[in-house]
Amino acid sequence: MIKKVSFLINIAFFLAFLSGCAAGAPVQQTPGQLLASPTETELPRPAVETTSQLTVAAAAPVLLEVNPLTGLSVEDPSQLNRRPILVKIQNAPREDRPPFGLSVADLVFEYSIEFGDTRFAAIFYSRFPDKVGPIRSARHVDIHLVRAYQSVLVFGGAYEELLNLLVDSDFGGRLVREGPNTAPALFRYDPEGKNYLLADLTLMDPILEKYAIDNRPQNLAGMVFSDTIPEGGELAEQINIRFSGASYNRWQYDFSSSRYFRSSESENDINDDKPQYVPLLDRNTGEQIAADNVVILLAVYYPLIKNSSSEVYDIQLVGSGPAYLARDGRMYRLHWQRKDEDAVVSLIDDQGNLFPLKAGQTWFEILSPASRIEQQGGFWVVKNWLP
Repeated sequence: MIKKVSFLINIAFFLAFLSGCAAGAPVQQTPGQLLASPTETELPRPAVETTSQLTVAAAAPVLLEVNPLTGLSVEDPSQLNRRPILVKIQNAPREDRPPFGLSVADLVFEYSIEFGDTRFAAIFYSRFPDKVGPIRSARHVDIHLVRAYQSVLVFGGAYEELLNLLVDSDFGGRLVREGPNTAPALFRYDPEGKNYLLADLTLMDPILEKYAIDNRPQNLAGMVFSDTIPEGGELAEQINIRFSGASYNRWQYDFSSSRYFRSSESENDINDDKPQYVPLLDRNTGEQIAADNVVILLAVYYPLIKNSSSEVYDIQLVGSGPAYLARDGRMYRLHWQRKDEDAVVSLIDDQGNLFPLKAGQTWFEILSPASRIEQQGGFWVVKNWLP
């Protein structure tokens, strides 16, 4: 059972973490955008929080009682005595929705892949469903995410050049793909003629042991949490995010639960004038997927291959850039920060202070800094643009 934890701080580790963080100056606005492109200039050193209003979990090897990715306490601290598991989950084609298991991921990153489609990188650390998927192939940005969260990577494959990069990387020993010895943790599920590849995360540990995959707990500090609603911010009742005319979504704030509920496009809207949405469900539960925090993270997409038949992007996720945090019906204009490849994604304010998320689940929507962000009252529209 997971219980909310408020007003808890691990000062000793927080100071150790902050002392290793270089900082950078806030990004300035430019015409046509609410915030400018990411910059590699140094940010001010985050100030040390001395009150008891933030929750920061300690680093390994200390046995954790608070999940550093959600700010929530765990009944059995031993369940965090491991690495997170990152699973690649498809979002397209829409005919294969709904997905399995996304509703209990601690963190979810959504980003553009090619020709307007998006994909999910879901990080599981505190809860492990027996069906997660459909599992799909890796992308270059997953290299950054695996390093950020020191995770195991469960994926369906990759094109040759990227696969070689993954295998030869510092985490090449933490890759899990379908093979003769990965059942029943990885298995095929064929409802209505669909041959989905799924993962049973409750059975993953024996696979990690079989292949001698290092599953020791890691330093995942860098996110802070508070159930106290921060001052300031702007009303954010609905957030519409348009990756493309074929892939767009909506987050609707629910005042009774204080969460944002996800809907996805039900048909193409090429002219951007007739969007159609349906709730995005978790097939395991039949319930609509929701998040406590929705982060719009603006980062540079680099085209590695772009022609009429192929698009391959990497995303610059080291450094800093603009970010927007929606929590508790409010939107906060912030900055994301990762000093190096071993750092998780942190949110900071204009003064370089770590900014608290609400304890719970967080979705990151990664869009280009050239994206248009429009606001009308409590309604926000984000329109992605890729080079």
